[in-house]
Formats: sequence, C-alpha cells, structure tokens
Amino acid sequence: MIVNLKKTCPFWSDDSRCALKDCHVDMCNQDEIPPGLKGSEPTEKKYSKEAQDEDESCEEQKELGALNTTISDSTKEALRNWTKHDDTQETFCELDDDNSSECDYVDLLLNPERYTGYKGPSAHRIWRSIYEENCFKPQEDGSTPYSPQQSLAAVYIRSEMTGLCLEQRTFYRMISGLHTSINLHLSSNYLFQDKLGFGNIKWAPNTEEFLRRFDPVNEEQGPQRLKNLYFAYLVELRALIKAAPYILEEEFYTGNEEEDKDVKSGIRDLLTVIQQAPDQFDESKLFQGDPKEAKKLKEEFRAHFMNVSRIMDCVGCDKCKLWGKLQVQGMGTALKILFSGDQIGPHSTINASQKKKFQLRRTEIVSLFNSFGRLSSSVHSIEKFRHLLS
Repeated sequence: MIVNLKKTCPFWSDDSRCALKDCHVDMCNQDEIPPGLKGSEPTEKKYSKEAQDEDESCEEQKELGALNTTISDSTKEALRNWTKHDDTQETFCELDDDNSSECDYVDLLLNPERYTGYKGPSAHRIWRSIYEENCFKPQEDGSTPYSPQQSLAAVYIRSEMTGLCLEQRTFYRMISGLHTSINLHLSSNYLFQDKLGFGNIKWAPNTEEFLRRFDPVNEEQGPQRLKNLYFAYLVELRALIKAAPYILEEEFYTGNEEEDKDVKSGIRDLLTVIQQAPDQFDESKLFQGDPKEAKKLKEEFRAHFMNVSRIMDCVGCDKCKLWGKLQVQGMGTALKILFSGDQIGPHSTINASQKKKFQLRRTEIVSLFNSFGRLSSSVHSIEKFRHLLS
C-alpha cells in the first residue's frame, strides 16, 4: 500500500511522537516495489549529475522551448467544471496524493496491526476528538444537549440515541464499530514480555484485556460496541457486493504476470462468495424525506467523516497511523460506493461501464479490501475469545 505517514496534524501540534520500536513502520525499498506500481521514475533523479549535465547542454533551447502558461477565461471555466465533477464523486475521506514525494510503499504483511504500547493522553485525544467533535450529538429527551463532561458512548447507550435521526445513528455506529475492531486487534495480538522488558516476547490473545474492554461487568457499553462491529462489517460487505461488477473488471496490475493472475482469481472467488450473502444493509433508507434537508444532512455526514480521516494524521504512532488511515479510508470508500451509481439500494450495482461517472483509485480498492479483512478478522477474534473463556 502507498501511504503518506509524514503529513502533519492539521488540528494541533504533534508533540507526542511514539518512540517505541513497535510503533515503527518498515517501508519498502525501491527494489522491493513491483514494477507495475512504480509508475514513472522517481522525481529525485532530476537532481542527479547526469540530469544536471543534460540541463546545461539544453540551456540554449530554453527560449525556443519556453512554455506559455497563460490560461484563457474559457479554460479557467473548464477547470472549474472539472473540479465540480470531481466533487460529485462523493469522496468521504481525504486521500493521500500518490504522486507525492512523501508517500512510501508499505508491505502490510511486514507491519501487522497489533499492540504497540501507544496510549495515554495522545491516544485518548484522537478518539475524544472523533467522538466529541465529529459524531452527531444525541439529545436524551429531545431537548437536553450532550455534555462534553459525560462519556459520549454512555449517553448514546442510555438514551438509545434519542434525538438522532437514522443517518446520525448510522454514523456513530460505523465509528464505534471501527473503534471496536481496532481494540479487538490489539487484544487479540497483545504483547507479552517480562515486566523489566527483558527476555523473550510473545504476541498472543489477552483475555484480561478483552474482558476489560467488552465484558458488561467492567464496561457497560461493551456488548453494544460488539454489535456496532457487526454493523460496520455489514456496511462494508454491502459495498463490496455493490461494487463487485466494477472490481471484477480491474486488472490488478503489478508487473508480475503470475501473481496478477493469482490475485485476480482470488478476488473473483471471494466476490463470488460475498455476492451470495443476503443483503443486511439498505443504504436507500438513508437521506430520504425533504430533498433540501436530505442534501444538507448528507453533506454534513460527508464533512464529518472527512474530518475523521484528517484526524488520522494526528496519530503519534506510525504503525497505528498506518492502520488507522487504511481502515478509515476503506470505510470512506465503502460509503462512496454505496451512494454512487444510477441507483441506490438493494440489488443496485456499479460496473466498469460507469467509469465516466464513477471511478475507484487503486488506493481505495486496496483500502476497502484490507479494511473489510480487518473487520472480518475482528468478528473471527470474538469467536476465538469465546472459546478461550469457555
């Protein structure tokens, strides 16, 4: 996956970088990147000695080769129309610029999501900002606003989200499901080591951590959070079903013909199984009613989720940031799919013939599959913990 982990936090000064070795992300070397992913030559080559010598020999051609950078009014208007077209693509999260020199390729298999030791005020600030500043605020009796001093999750559970419309409840449950999934990954792949930090280390399920986070005896909202995980899973499952005809037409080109063939075959097999699943999430129920109000609510929904994607750049642990960005981007891609196409709702699909109106970048497809994989892994880990605790 290509990702920019060097982006600065747009909301506050990033003063708490994680120094733990388990927070570090191992980047791919140039010779490890498949040729089909590299694209054009690296921009840094333009600063090589050969490039400089070539520039000197071409000095006399500068005048003849000079560009006229004037842009006519008609062209400016066309550019504005292109921007409007891009804005109608219903992007729900901020995507990294794949051509940025700050982007790196990361092998996700070499950087698994697991406990890193990243915690404390920095980690708490991330989730506090997501819940308290970006989730829609419930009103317990229809008039009493949410108080920042209270636990937002507690208010949601106690009030059964009274005062929130379906779309706002959906937003919260997706964020909560994502949060639950991440916590399950950390509990399922926990770091065990000697108290003094010496000796062998072991990564294994931590039943005490699981119970601390999800047992109703310790955490009142634990069971509801697990339900929200299943909800988020069903949302992304529905998105994959809808986008299956589109995805099946993709080449998945990396430059290795044999591996490309295996990947395409594997994705075809997976999507064949997924398409047989019954629909459990109907996106057509969202953003109904008065067209003006529905459009306004949809834009608020999109803006809030976009903000959540930007908050991921504030995570102080590189490995946590990597997986946070990937999973938020995967969920954002799912939302983009669900609310795109000529039709919305059960049995609606998006196919390759609609590429003039709808397109998915390679990064979005990679994020969607990996995000769904993480949610699937979390669902499986619940069963694993049930077995360990039985």
